[in-house]
Amino acid sequence: KVTSRYGRQFNPDLDGKVKPLLQWLAELGLTEEQRIKAIAKCPVLLRCSLEAYLKPHVLWMTGLGMDGSQIAKAISSFPNILLYSLEANLKPCVQWMSGLGMDGSQIAKAIAKHPQLFGYSLEANLKPKAQLLRERGLSNGEIASTLA
Repeated sequence: KVTSRYGRQFNPDLDGKVKPLLQWLAELGLTEEQRIKAIAKCPVLLRCSLEAYLKPHVLWMTGLGMDGSQIAKAISSFPNILLYSLEANLKPCVQWMSGLGMDGSQIAKAIAKHPQLFGYSLEANLKPKAQLLRERGLSNGEIASTLA
């Protein structure tokens, strides 16, 4: 499906990249259906380095306290989370969540349920919306509970 959609310019190294990626995703706990779904949503994963890029993202998620099922859920529903910069996107967003009063388990739950949050600009989207909710009378705790 991916090659028919993207044509000849998309020619991933089957043995060198695709098979190891599929195996790694299976080891993370993604079902065959979830692996297919993740790659269909984000075929560029097939070209990413496992060691240099993808594994560090999962290691970071594990460090946040996410368990295997939460990581599998986040990746299968929003595989782009593996492509965002840890320093420029993911860590600042988690720091912002922490500033709302969310603890580690709430942040892990929020990432699993709403990984697409990392696709929004923190400065142009998330912070202004949180401020608007505060102006409407919601506390940081109430805002945090909507995320987790």
